Amino acid sequence: MASVILQKNRKKRVEQGHPWIFNNEIDRVEGEPKPGDLVQVVSEKGKFLAVGYYNPASTITVRVVSYQPLEAMDHAFFVKQFTQCLAHRERFLGEANAYRLVYGEADFLPGLIVDRFADVLVVQILTLGMDVHREAIVSALVEVMQPQGIYERSDVPIRELEGLEQTTGLLYGECPRHVLVRENDLLIEVDIEHGQKTGYFFDQRENRASIEPLMKGWGRRSGIQLQDVELDGVIERKPVNANGKVVTFPYWDGATVLECFSHTGSFTLNACKYGAKKVTCLDISEHAIESARKNVDLNGFTDRVEFVVADAFDYLRSQVKGAEERTVRSQQDTKVDTSVKLNAQTGRTWDVVILDPPAFAKTRSAVAGACRGYKDINLHGMKLVNEGGYLVTASCSFHMRPDLFLETIQEAAKDAGKILRLVEWRAAGKDHPQILGVQEGHYLKFAVFEVRSK
Repeated sequence: MASVILQKNRKKRVEQGHPWIFNNEIDRVEGEPKPGDLVQVVSEKGKFLAVGYYNPASTITVRVVSYQPLEAMDHAFFVKQFTQCLAHRERFLGEANAYRLVYGEADFLPGLIVDRFADVLVVQILTLGMDVHREAIVSALVEVMQPQGIYERSDVPIRELEGLEQTTGLLYGECPRHVLVRENDLLIEVDIEHGQKTGYFFDQRENRASIEPLMKGWGRRSGIQLQDVELDGVIERKPVNANGKVVTFPYWDGATVLECFSHTGSFTLNACKYGAKKVTCLDISEHAIESARKNVDLNGFTDRVEFVVADAFDYLRSQVKGAEERTVRSQQDTKVDTSVKLNAQTGRTWDVVILDPPAFAKTRSAVAGACRGYKDINLHGMKLVNEGGYLVTASCSFHMRPDLFLETIQEAAKDAGKILRLVEWRAAGKDHPQILGVQEGHYLKFAVFEVRSK
């Protein structure tokens, strides 16, 4: 096996568990490894550090797969790795049948993603070092998971950095385009062929469930309280409005919710499950909204959800503009032209606003623009939260570091004239473990803020 000898003055990242060896960290290569071959990683003093696969065409020249001697990435190797991956998910997710089974570097399989959707597996092979082992990957997945089918979604630009073409297609068995799974006791139809990435984002599973406390407790704001009421000679505890009438609507205590960047409507589903009164589900993609609509129908929430196909930035701005116009008109000492009708579709506010956008910063050079984007949506989002309501906001941009994300939101709050109380701070779920010291794996930031006016 060829050896990659590292430079003396490099940062000791591999000793701390980081799986990437960059080309500028390498002093020399002994032997003649072919792209995709395994190589030993050796310190400048000749000490064995790890084994990884080699690609001289990539800036990340070596990706570590073992910190012990390893002869081959063969069927047996992948069976062992996949068995460990499955054991982790079964321990922390119980009997769930939909999750991320393999999470690249965090599962010591850099360049490989495997998502489980019931009896169907969706695979992303991102690097040359994994691509040359696709037959062993498929055969090992079949042995460990016994799936109905395996579908590939390697249609991602990162493959081109490895000298690979983007590709999709059936790898094993039979795979229907739409697969029905269950998450948080909710039914979700996933489009494995044309959905984003592998068709669904599992990393927010626990975060979606965490919004439960925000969904109830809003009836009192509408003047509704529980009272003892006599019905047919029987005293029962019932919700009664300010006019003394019994409220029959079952979700009288629920929140009004706006979910932006909804994709398949996952936060919308959880909001309805936990008692939301009315949810506005918004995405710029017609395909995404159609997927969300199907999932809402599957779970029986149709009467509580409205769907909007729009750019979230434009929608938030228009609602804020309408809300501000309504505020001005409500002030008695302000002269307004009442002949100009207000737009009934703008100026709405909600008890809970949820912002779960795609990554705004995919490179370090994009961070400044990303900060402007995150500030914009959070500024307008918090302006649309009813007093004492909640802003639920996330960022999946690795380059948007946690401290910078919070600073950006704080700047937005300052400009909006709001005071935010941080109620909860979370990261990705248990099927997305993180290797300590590998900052690239710490990408997801999720926060819940109470919003108050100054």
